[in-house]
Amino acid sequence: MEPKVWVFFYGSYINPDVLKEVDLVPEHWEVARLAGFDLIIAPRANILRDPAQVVWGILATATHTELARLYLDHAKGILGEVYLPEAIMATDEHGRLRPAMTYISPAMESRPAEHAYVERIARPAEQFGFPDWYVAKIRSFSLNAD
Repeated sequence: MEPKVWVFFYGSYINPDVLKEVDLVPEHWEVARLAGFDLIIAPRANILRDPAQVVWGILATATHTELARLYLDHAKGILGEVYLPEAIMATDEHGRLRPAMTYISPAMESRPAEHAYVERIARPAEQFGFPDWYVAKIRSFSLNAD
């Protein structure tokens, strides 16, 4: 049995339906936040270092095979974006620091985000109880934003 590692998801991969598309159903998951980064969606979700910001997301368990399928086959092959792994320290819902992997795109061409893609992130963010201001921030990236 392949070992599982903790990974911090912050974009459309916080959506269980999206993960199911690549046959990834985390055994464990919990709401978490990552200090020192800021979320952008242009056209896909990505995070950038910013010491004054915080990103909300999900800590989940996955195997390296599942993560390769997610980030090589799906993110690169279908969505057209390259994401590279990075070790981080996320804060779980109990305030404990947890070492985890996250994936960051080093060179995403900035373009407007499609409304449907943004909603694939905003809806689960609401369901998981992310702060209202953060859900509003997610929705602000939509092409249909005012």
